[in-house]
Amino acid sequence: MRPRIAVIGSGPAGLAFARVLHRHGHPVSVLERDPARDARPAGGTLDLHEGLGQLALEKAGLLAEFLALSRPEGQAMRILDTDGTVLRDWGPRPGERANPEIDRGQLRDLLLGPLEVQWGRAVTGVEPNGPDGVLVEFADGRQETYDLVIGADGAWSRVRPALSPVTPLYTGVTLVETSLDDVDTRHPDLARLVGDGSVAVYGVNRALVAQRNSGGHVKVYAQFRVPLDWAAGPDPADAEAVRSSLLALFDGWAAPVLELLRHGAAFAHRPLHTLPVSHTWPHVPGVTLLGDAAHLMPPLGAGANLAMLEGAELAESVAAAPGPEELDEAVRAFEEQMWARAGTWAQITTTGLDRLVSPDPAEALALFDDVQPS
Repeated sequence: MRPRIAVIGSGPAGLAFARVLHRHGHPVSVLERDPARDARPAGGTLDLHEGLGQLALEKAGLLAEFLALSRPEGQAMRILDTDGTVLRDWGPRPGERANPEIDRGQLRDLLLGPLEVQWGRAVTGVEPNGPDGVLVEFADGRQETYDLVIGADGAWSRVRPALSPVTPLYTGVTLVETSLDDVDTRHPDLARLVGDGSVAVYGVNRALVAQRNSGGHVKVYAQFRVPLDWAAGPDPADAEAVRSSLLALFDGWAAPVLELLRHGAAFAHRPLHTLPVSHTWPHVPGVTLLGDAAHLMPPLGAGANLAMLEGAELAESVAAAPGPEELDEAVRAFEEQMWARAGTWAQITTTGLDRLVSPDPAEALALFDDVQPS
């Protein structure tokens, strides 16, 4: 009999795992707390890297479909000084496919495909080493057992406590997100400012980044160093109060840049948390973690890519395991590989956040000069 497998969470990691396993003809239960696929906004745009996210899609047989949906022009990047002076302006080379952008919603729908997700299945806890396997407890009081449970349920994972006592820590940086719709028609000046990809402005301990999504939608992210309780001031539901607080934080910046905040319709408050760079755990048969549940790191383009590749690689290993002992060894080997690679990226992104939201704005510019092609 094939092992009973459940993946908790329908983000990029969980869906990549389930889709690759499905491609190998192996059943898997995808358990998601959201009541429906469109219960909340899918989020902004992602750049999927060759050798990471794109490799995961290739393993799932979805690379061609991704390339048809993606926006290679979204790799463009412009950096401004706080007075509006253009400091850097990079555009992708013809045919450049290293990091094309795709909206999170489009990526989710691509990965979902034929998968049957059990919506509204909120997990409250996981208990390994039971007589019938790993016990999964649900918010509605029900319980189910599986031979392998994959925790792909994000930063505040309900699966992680079965393996590790570690919880996310605040980085000192808070992000406030807003957005502009139909930007090319309603705000043509801002559309030109953002361009085909992203525009970023870096000041002392703060930054403002705007990213173009598909359909004339632009996401705007204000980032700054404040105490964790900063949001206790302005009511997040009061858009005007949040806007006023942000404009005060970015006072003196160029008027066109501040227009990105003035035209935002609603604001979401997101303090940035991370797990320790070297987060690992003693192997526990029947349970493991993927993505943010395993290695939450600053959102600098690596997390989703790593999560997807991990999901795809683990699925291939699971599908190739002929029996329970081989399955456990495959998971153990996967964890060792994941920890080594994720630790490297966690250090890179942690250092990157320190340089991007820094007392010295020149650090941000130098970071981009290091990673952008000359």
